[in-house]
Amino acid sequence: MEKHQIINCIREARNSSKKRKFDQNFDLIINLKGLDLKKPEHQIDLYISLPFSRGRKAKICAIVGPELLDNAKKTVDHTITSDSLANLKKNEIKVLARDYDYFIAQANIMPKIATAFGRIFGPRGKMPNPKAGCVVPPNANLSPLVERLQKMIRVSAKVSPVVMCAVGSESLKDDDLAENLLIVYNSVLKALPNESENIKNAFIKLTMGKPVKIRDKEEAAKEAPKGKK
Repeated sequence: MEKHQIINCIREARNSSKKRKFDQNFDLIINLKGLDLKKPEHQIDLYISLPFSRGRKAKICAIVGPELLDNAKKTVDHTITSDSLANLKKNEIKVLARDYDYFIAQANIMPKIATAFGRIFGPRGKMPNPKAGCVVPPNANLSPLVERLQKMIRVSAKVSPVVMCAVGSESLKDDDLAENLLIVYNSVLKALPNESENIKNAFIKLTMGKPVKIRDKEEAAKEAPKGKK
C-alpha cells in the first residue's frame, strides 16, 4: 500500500460526502480472512501511537491514591481517589466508561480498581491497560503519558474478523491522515499470522460518508484508463 494511493482515496471520500456541521472522523476498515479468532494468537489487540493528532482530544481519567492525587488533578480531565471507589454506583461507573477514552491507574490500588470497575469496564475494554502504559507506579509523572495517549488508538479484532478505527478527523491534512492510516494498516499487517494473506480488503470512510476501497497496485492498474499507467 502506497501513500499516494491512500491520499487519492481520502480525497475521494471527502468529495463523496456532504459537508456536515461537525468534524467527521475518517475511519479505517480492514476486513480479515483466514483467521480462527477462537485462537488467541489469531486475535488482534494493539495500542498504536500515531505520528499526527487524531483530530480530537482524548478524555482521560486517573484513578489514584494520595501519592498521585496532586499530579493527576493538574494533568488529566477527571480524577477518582482510591478511598471513593466503594461509594461509586453502577450507573456512575457506566457514565465514566462512556465519557472517557483512557483510564490511568496507580499500580498498588489495581486490586481495588478491578473490584469496583471490572464488571463494567472489562467488557467495554476500558480497564487501565499496562500495554498502553496506563498502570503506573505511585511516583509516576503523568504528563508524558497523557501527551502520548493523545496520539494513541486501540485496534482490536477478537470476535469478528474486522478492524475498524478512527485514524483522524476531516480537519487534518490529507498527508497527515495518510501517515496515520499507514501506521495503523502496517501495524495490523505485522500482527497477523500470515500478514497480507489474512487481509481481504480495506476501506476508508467519513463518519457519515460511503466507504471507499483502498486499492492495491494491481487493482489500481486494472482500473486506470487505457494508455495511462
